[in-house]
Amino acid sequence: MLSRIFNLFPWILIFIFMLTGSAQVVPHQDDLYGRLQPYLRGIRFDFAAWVFDASWTKLEQISVGSPHYMDRATRKHLVAEFFRLTGRIFEAEDRLSQIFSDPNIADPNAESVVLRAELDSLYARQSEIAPMAEAILEEQVSVVLAEAGLTSWGQPVPRLLYHVSSLPMALVISPRDAIRQDANISLLTDFPVNEQDKLENEIAASLDVSALVVPVGGIGIYPTMGMRTTYLPWMVDTMAHEWIHNYLTWHPLGLNYETSPELRTINETTASIVGGEIGRAVIEKYYPELLTVPHTDLDLLSWNENPLGPENDRMPFDYRSEMHRTRLRVDELLAVGEMDEAEAYMNHRREVFWHNGYGIRKLNQAFFAFYGAYADVPGGAAGEDPVGPAVRALREQNESLADFIHQIMWVDSFEELQKMVE
Repeated sequence: MLSRIFNLFPWILIFIFMLTGSAQVVPHQDDLYGRLQPYLRGIRFDFAAWVFDASWTKLEQISVGSPHYMDRATRKHLVAEFFRLTGRIFEAEDRLSQIFSDPNIADPNAESVVLRAELDSLYARQSEIAPMAEAILEEQVSVVLAEAGLTSWGQPVPRLLYHVSSLPMALVISPRDAIRQDANISLLTDFPVNEQDKLENEIAASLDVSALVVPVGGIGIYPTMGMRTTYLPWMVDTMAHEWIHNYLTWHPLGLNYETSPELRTINETTASIVGGEIGRAVIEKYYPELLTVPHTDLDLLSWNENPLGPENDRMPFDYRSEMHRTRLRVDELLAVGEMDEAEAYMNHRREVFWHNGYGIRKLNQAFFAFYGAYADVPGGAAGEDPVGPAVRALREQNESLADFIHQIMWVDSFEELQKMVE
């Protein structure tokens, strides 16, 4: 027992470090943060409680040991069951929501007795297998990170710890006259959409800013947080994405995450590149059947998890291209001080997206400030921001992913990145 605790001690120290440094995940301006406080009472997410619970779960998981005793087929079966259960839970939760929303059902509690019992059973089974499924995926991603040269002595540092749960919503604040993320504050996981809209409108009217509450897919605290999903490729991508945030925290690029909007974009674009490359390598190595049959509902449930709307190849509407076009026009209007015109234009474009199958609740400066930072793919919400292309150019200049990371992790300004690219 003593030797086991000794083996865990380095990871406990890493946990303490990451916890004390976790405020870097939520950058903000002090004055703006103070003015926002009256609107945030009772709706802030409790990171300390979540980290304590998740860390305890992970320490128990580590103490038991990784699933080395399972053969490959058993591991794949357990991971598949985890995702199947998640799909069944989503379906049952949706049916339950419909029961309580149907005005023709006089007693929704009585009507949903059997369904709620089914849900409790599904929750219990998933809680039973989730730690092992997470451990299997953590190990698989770690192996691929090692093969990519992104580990020390064969192990990721810090150790890859990832926990699936309901994620907090993020309140994003941007000025009205520019697209820039000035604050990103985590709110309750179950913050209802009507309250989101009310909060955004109150803050916008009182502080003359652009506000938007958005869902997030993962958060790079420690252990890292990931949302529930039935899409395995997305999960392993996110595991690598959030791990590289933790890795960069020990280097200038991560330490300067909140120094400027440019450095935030460099961080997020770098993490997106790593997540994409490592995630695909994990699928190629352990789940190659998903490359030929990407949407199987027998072995691994999967469907598109794009929070901005479903992809539909049959529709003559290119979401990324149209969003890029929208961002360019908004930038033009804001550059000449036409804030009202820019906001009217964004509202009109939101209706265009809606009629083409993309339900965007609110399209404003905060929307672009948040989504524009993920610039690993040309176009989209990033517009003509030169930061994303510079990161992609540096990746192209390096033969390996490890060489790219070992170069960009020392960046502490956009100018430094430009010099590296030149």
